[in-house]
Amino acid sequence: MSSTPRWLYFWGLGAVALGGASLLLPLYVIELGAEPFTLGVLAASAAAVGAPGALSFGRIADRTGRKRALVLGGLAAITATFAAVPFARSVPLVIGANAVVWFSFAALGPVLTLLVVRGAEEAAWQQRIARLNAVQGWGWAGGLLLGVLWTGIGEQYVRSIVAQRALFGVCAACTAGAFLGTRLSLPVDPVVPSPSPERVRRAVLRARRLPLQGASFPFTPGRVFGWSMRRLNPQALLDRFSLELVAYYGAVLLFFLGFTAFFAPLPLYLEGLGVGSGTIFWLYLASSLGAAAYFLRAATLSERYNDGALQSTGLLLRGLAIPSVAIVGTVAGASIVGLVLETALFLLIGVTWAIIAITAATIVTRLAPAAIRGEALGTYAAVSAGAGAVGSLLGGALAEVNYGLAFSMAGVFVLLGAVLVYRLRHSLESDAAAGSSDRPDPSSLDASAPG
Repeated sequence: MSSTPRWLYFWGLGAVALGGASLLLPLYVIELGAEPFTLGVLAASAAAVGAPGALSFGRIADRTGRKRALVLGGLAAITATFAAVPFARSVPLVIGANAVVWFSFAALGPVLTLLVVRGAEEAAWQQRIARLNAVQGWGWAGGLLLGVLWTGIGEQYVRSIVAQRALFGVCAACTAGAFLGTRLSLPVDPVVPSPSPERVRRAVLRARRLPLQGASFPFTPGRVFGWSMRRLNPQALLDRFSLELVAYYGAVLLFFLGFTAFFAPLPLYLEGLGVGSGTIFWLYLASSLGAAAYFLRAATLSERYNDGALQSTGLLLRGLAIPSVAIVGTVAGASIVGLVLETALFLLIGVTWAIIAITAATIVTRLAPAAIRGEALGTYAAVSAGAGAVGSLLGGALAEVNYGLAFSMAGVFVLLGAVLVYRLRHSLESDAAAGSSDRPDPSSLDASAPG
């Protein structure tokens, strides 16, 4: 396929709504009176429902072949939720709505991947999946930009909560447009077998993925790992894992605990500085654009240098940047100088996410025996998702005491993870042959776990 199918552009419109909602939902909960721990619960719910969503829709798509109906059903659920949220006046209702949105988004991942490769020769799958990744990633960034403009301007004339409720209406309109456009443009499902999940998984691993979502919203699950995790037998895998791979999973657990402990209470902290919703959207957008801008450079560095040393450097910088957000906020507050410094820190957080996302899949792939690499990548997704849920609750609980404590502990977790990864660097020395045979496109992991 030389041109992009029309239905994919409509999915990009839906991604705009999801990108905006990724921050709009926490901000709305704050307007309803949420405390830091409540934000932790909100974030944990998003992390917890991702894997069940991807697994459930992936299985249904495999067994029934009704991919078009699944996509339309997911978009309909998201649209209805966005339309209903402005009428919610209690935090538990919004937490439930948040779970519905991110369950549906995660569920659509494997189905969209199968649709985008349908009818193509296997040699063309990588290009098609890359196109899906690009449309979704830039749509997500567009949603954050929409939040910058909408709330930044709207809050000059109306209360924040009014501007946010109106933006939910815009998000609902976007996903409704995506539903209608997809219904008109996506062909009916042919009566043919689905592509082999294992072959599609390999194509996803090779396809480039802009690390936009993970830089600004750390709870999006990877679309491919449902197939790997479906066959996951934890005890059998543990029996076959090397000590180095087990140690790397320990590092993953630590640094994703740190990432999510930072991100979960972050919107409430930023609002407490006295900045508006538009500025908060801007900082998240800066993080996403920092990741996108450094993505190709990080890929080049990954090919040139040891992945363990490179990832530990990214983790070190991120581990220092996270508590620095609180330091700058305490010293400079919402002043112009403070916002400039915070923007620089968020750009750095995005850049470091590009480095971490790029190197992760290569590290797992090289440390895992060839026979269980798919399962090893699935375990990476499971560990990071579990750490995301726990870290969100931990960050919210610590922020109830003190934001400086929460962000400092988050930084400590990331730095401890960096130390473990650095100690593994000698296990990741590669020669040219290993570089050509064992190196997937590491960016495929960027949205599989918290970022």
